[in-house]
Amino acid sequence: MQLQQTPVLKETLWKAVLNRDSTIDGKLFYGVRSTGVYCRPICPSRRPNRNQVCFFQSAQEAEIAGFRPCKRCQPQFEKVPNPAKSKVLAACRFIEAQVDRIPTLSELCSQVGMSPTYLQRIFKQIIGVSPFQYADALRNKRLKQRLQSGEEIAHAVYDTGYGSSSQLYEKAPKQLGMTPKTYQQAGKTISIVYAIAPCPLGYLLVATTEKGICAVKLGDEADKLEHTLIKEFHQAQIMRDDQTHKEWIQAILDFIAGGKAHLDLPLDVQGTAFQKQVWQALQKIPYGETRTYTDIARDIAKPQAVRAVGNACGANPIALVVPCHRVLRSDGSVGGYHWGIERKQKLLIQESERCVQD
Repeated sequence: MQLQQTPVLKETLWKAVLNRDSTIDGKLFYGVRSTGVYCRPICPSRRPNRNQVCFFQSAQEAEIAGFRPCKRCQPQFEKVPNPAKSKVLAACRFIEAQVDRIPTLSELCSQVGMSPTYLQRIFKQIIGVSPFQYADALRNKRLKQRLQSGEEIAHAVYDTGYGSSSQLYEKAPKQLGMTPKTYQQAGKTISIVYAIAPCPLGYLLVATTEKGICAVKLGDEADKLEHTLIKEFHQAQIMRDDQTHKEWIQAILDFIAGGKAHLDLPLDVQGTAFQKQVWQALQKIPYGETRTYTDIARDIAKPQAVRAVGNACGANPIALVVPCHRVLRSDGSVGGYHWGIERKQKLLIQESERCVQD
């Protein structure tokens, strides 16, 4: 609920925003209509035009009204004490500075002056992952960059902090999606077969590997869908074959037509641990029902990660199979959809009507 303001109160609140008044931090939030972003009064960003600003008593109220949190001041973390947040950010900077190793939890605690238990808990609350997971993700990112640049695998492995090549190869399928050698070659040895078929939503593209479905796309033009797939997997061996895994494709076509309520198909998708957690939560939404981004964040035990949940929905590589169309904004509006709002609305209406008929 937006604050009910008299003209005098409005000017008082606006003055507090202009002055970046820290005494009301956590008690007042302001939204900017032109950008759809809401901030703390202490946000260091440039001040907007007065006529674009509205005020809220909490971050939750701002998000219910359709605003998303500012990336600079992170107002969604208003319940986290500022000193703790500063220490967590300091721990992140220390982890980032150790380019050839992962620091121990004891080292981090000494750096920021926190107990191990409290640091683990508050770090995960603010960042979304544990200190080790954060460091491991950075290490993996550095390894990918060095492999892509053509550096020898052995040097890249040891210089980025992996104790041995076997340690990396054990994690390769999960972190790289393939072996280090294959990743260094940009996926040249991967074979992808795809099919395109007309459907009530336009055209459907389904791409598969030997393990399962790796991409499901919707669009108005078959050629554009094909071009997008080839661009995404530009080093893979890609060929069109409408007969391979025909039963998988038909199952998705039946789902689109409203003749199938559930899709249980083998998948071969790559994503971060967080993205996969979100996608699994989406697959649990019953046919004909919807959830909000806030609901999903709560379901995965990360209630503050509403924006990250939205990003994970947008990154969903397998439309329909992972039903991101069933996620709405907190105000009940449809929100975004990678394949077009009209398709999302059509799917929701169809699912709702079928449930009523059943």
